[in-house]
Amino acid sequence: MYEKKFKIDGFNFNVEDVLRTAWQAGKYIMDIYLKDFNIEYKDDKSPLTEADKKSHNVISKNLKEYNLPILSEEGKDISYNERKNWNLFWMIDPIDGTKEFIKKNGEFTINIALIHNNESVFGVVYAPAIEEIYFTDEKYSYKANLNIDSFELKNIKKLPVKRDDNKLVIVASKSHLNEETKEFIENIKTDKEKEFISKGSSLKLCMVAEGKADIYPRLAPTMEWDTAAADAVVRKSGKMTYDFNKQNPLKYNKENLLNIYFVVL
Repeated sequence: MYEKKFKIDGFNFNVEDVLRTAWQAGKYIMDIYLKDFNIEYKDDKSPLTEADKKSHNVISKNLKEYNLPILSEEGKDISYNERKNWNLFWMIDPIDGTKEFIKKNGEFTINIALIHNNESVFGVVYAPAIEEIYFTDEKYSYKANLNIDSFELKNIKKLPVKRDDNKLVIVASKSHLNEETKEFIENIKTDKEKEFISKGSSLKLCMVAEGKADIYPRLAPTMEWDTAAADAVVRKSGKMTYDFNKQNPLKYNKENLLNIYFVVL
């Protein structure tokens, strides 16, 4: 069973309260997901739905009680001069995988991370359409089933889970599989049989954390809020998300919030 109290740098919170926040956002999202909904486009041409906005509002309202700064994809722009001195803050992506949400394939997530000194130290990744949730406590990562109708964690498993096959499983983006990534996958040398899985949103990182996949290369743009929560799940499962070129762990709250290319191992 996971530890419900999370303490860091004089700050503490109940893990279950944050899991419940993700679940509450999921309920609102699924109400919209199961009907027709409006789609807008942001300045960068990326899609935005009413579900993104609703999820942002629910999560932000709940997290404000902790009196920590909040950095959200759908929040207001916050200058680097203001946030560069944040040593502890929440980073959220109200819906990661908006394209998957629009396609209604279920592969989208709600991401909530706690960032401490440029490192993701706590994460919740909830996929409400498939009723799966990944999360961490102070030391470890877990996966559970979480039904959208009631807040009750079932089948809690500590990660990673051992796999018995002799395959090298590679997971990559469903909506952003570019030529660089294809070339990287083709050039992986292994004696094992290669198996390729295409997946949406931050579920790809979680698959490596869980042990369902061995490697996730991302040679295409992502933002910090796309990866932060799942990166915590990866790290506390004993795996790591590396800068593709320098092989250093990813850093958060950079001046430019665009992630460098990375690989999860």
